[in-house]
Amino acid sequence: MLIHLLLLSLGLVLLVKGADWLVDGASVLAKKYNVSDLAIGLTIVAFGTSAPELVVNVVAASGNFPDIVFGNVIGSNNFNLFAILGIAGLITPLAVQSSTVWKEIPFSLLAAIVFFFLANNYFLSSQPFVSSYDGIILLVLFAAFLYYVATQLKNEPQTEVIPNKDYSNLKIWMLIIGGLAFLVGGGKLVVDNAVSMAESLGVSEKIIGLTIVAAGTSLPELATSVVAATKKNADIAIGNIVGSNIFNIFFILGVSVVIRPMNFNPAFNADIYFLIGGSIYLFFAMFTGRRHRLDRWEAAILLAIYLAYTGYLVSLEL
Repeated sequence: MLIHLLLLSLGLVLLVKGADWLVDGASVLAKKYNVSDLAIGLTIVAFGTSAPELVVNVVAASGNFPDIVFGNVIGSNNFNLFAILGIAGLITPLAVQSSTVWKEIPFSLLAAIVFFFLANNYFLSSQPFVSSYDGIILLVLFAAFLYYVATQLKNEPQTEVIPNKDYSNLKIWMLIIGGLAFLVGGGKLVVDNAVSMAESLGVSEKIIGLTIVAAGTSLPELATSVVAATKKNADIAIGNIVGSNIFNIFFILGVSVVIRPMNFNPAFNADIYFLIGGSIYLFFAMFTGRRHRLDRWEAAILLAIYLAYTGYLVSLEL
């Protein structure tokens, strides 16, 4: 058991470091071709922080571990929304742009609702199953979100999101290739040892996916949002979370089920309800207290709810 825990921890370290190297190398490469800092932040950095979830899900989908696939994404989104925003909002109140309130937060809510209906096949049959056609629908919606981001970029001023670094081409490609290698190796370690731990402890893969794997793969989002909050950069702190949640459902789940269509465990519905409820809470929190701001007391409620939710999940297995 200790060996599996150590190897899983090593896998998480490799995932976080791999994502960091990949973002660093890809960002500098993009700068060499005069891609704007804002475009890099909304694309490469967003991809980089969600890269651990993507790699874990691709490995889990290839190995036919559906509970890890769904548990990782749903659990990561809940961890992002409740725990990370809760911690960031406690550090400093998060002022939110009007476009995020009226477009991006509702878009993240839409992602959770669409996934719920696709997974439960309410329009086709009573057997919960996510098909490759469902994956294509999710990917089309992700393309629509990217189009929205692209149109937003035309209206945004250039801002410095990525530090200006002068790397040689050799160092850039070493960072990119090394980052990808760490991501693949780390993802394999996380999935294999998470499954082994679940079997050894008699705990379901669902719970392991929703808690340990989900929190571990969300470490880049946690680091990004906490650092942004300490620097009082609310746009990055909250935008990183909302964007990541959209990315996780539309892109990562889309890719996962295109690789391997799989049965959906209806037990996850309660966790999706939790995610939908949290998204609705975040939207209405923009209008309570100070307008278009996540106040500390609202953030504290998010974090307290997440701790209670996690405790409940663990109690079900005892």
